[in-house]
Amino acid sequence: MDPGPETSGLSIRAFRPDDEDEVVRLWRACGLVVPWNDPHEDMARKTAFQSDLFLVGELAGRVAAAVMAGYEGHRGWINYLAVDPVLQGRGLGGRMMSAAEEALKALGCPKINLMVRRSNRAVVSFYERLGFRPDDVVCLGKKLV
Repeated sequence: MDPGPETSGLSIRAFRPDDEDEVVRLWRACGLVVPWNDPHEDMARKTAFQSDLFLVGELAGRVAAAVMAGYEGHRGWINYLAVDPVLQGRGLGGRMMSAAEEALKALGCPKINLMVRRSNRAVVSFYERLGFRPDDVVCLGKKLV
């Protein structure tokens, strides 16, 4: 079996505006784009606030992974963690999460929360392998825009 593309050369850095199209392509390939969220608007909001917590993993000159992290002083949040489907299962998601965790720890963040759609069972298993556990909470949301 072909081991696939080499992944040890992953370089993790802050998102740059010229990454936008590649990141949207990546999010679409991973099934993260839903009709009620415009990925370009989500990126614009993130780059306007804590842009240093929007990370991309670059491999062989292209975006292979991305993650948005945030911290509001009480809890950290992870959004849009994505790895190119061709490269999944090679540890890139864990490396992206580690980079996000380190950035959040550096800000004094004591805990990370994230949300996963119920339909995405494989991703729940991935996060459980990284040490995440379900919290006994009800997640509520309210649109402001």
